[in-house]
Amino acid sequence: MNEGLVVVDKPAGWSSHDVVARCRRLYRTKKVGHAGTLDPMATGVLVLGVGRGTKLLTFLVGADKEYTATIRLGQATITDDAEGETTHVGDVAGIDRAALDAAVATLTGDIEQVPSSVSAIKVKGERSYARVRAGEDVQLAARPVTVSRFDVLEVRPADADGHPVLDVDVVVEVSSGTYVRALARDLGECLGSHGHLTALRRTRVGGLTLEHAHTLDALTRLRDDGGDEAVLPLTPLEVAAAAALPTRELTEAEARALGYGQRVESAQAGRDEPVAALAPDGTLVAVLDESRTTARAHVVFAPASS
Repeated sequence: MNEGLVVVDKPAGWSSHDVVARCRRLYRTKKVGHAGTLDPMATGVLVLGVGRGTKLLTFLVGADKEYTATIRLGQATITDDAEGETTHVGDVAGIDRAALDAAVATLTGDIEQVPSSVSAIKVKGERSYARVRAGEDVQLAARPVTVSRFDVLEVRPADADGHPVLDVDVVVEVSSGTYVRALARDLGECLGSHGHLTALRRTRVGGLTLEHAHTLDALTRLRDDGGDEAVLPLTPLEVAAAAALPTRELTEAEARALGYGQRVESAQAGRDEPVAALAPDGTLVAVLDESRTTARAHVVFAPASS
């Protein structure tokens, strides 16, 4: 049975659901899921679980992420990105590198961020973006996020519909739940202007990067060329877990106990993050909660059916 993780380099114009649907056909199983969506305009790392690999996705959703992006200063859109219509224009004549760096600094570290109103956050049971599309004025509450890196790479003057703008290439590393398009919006506001996102590429989710990624075209060619005998790339459960989580080596007795649903002693009591527990032969046995002196299993990986 195919099982593990596959990192897809998502193409622009595809939804995350589209990619999952294609991979269900390519891997010939309905058991495919993803560890966090990318907007259709975005490209880059989309982590999918196949078979028992779907059990790992819960622990990847909360991983920190890295992006490269282009922020256009001088224009606001209804979606805070290039897919929405322009709502406001602003002056960029007074924005120099010193002002830009100062504004970036205010948006770095532990901050309170108001998500984009066209996000998938639910408001009274309905997605925020659906309410906005229906003409409702949605105001979302700020939430704590961490921007651990926000570096300006290049600044380019440009013209958008006859209006002077600045295109700013950046790289950001952020905690789960951070909206990069909201960073673009807020950067414009910090500079006394407006801003939105014109390009976004996710380069990392936890320890999984573009170096691990495969394009859909490459996966499709492998399936077309190999037919029923095609072996499509998958990162094994053990390798995927080690790339995403801290690991712990179990004794034979501990591995057997966890397999029977029993608890074992925590190797590092008080740990907040989940821990991948590996048998002496390297097999992934479980993902553990070691927050207390005895560890309990978040999930146990029973032997694959033959």
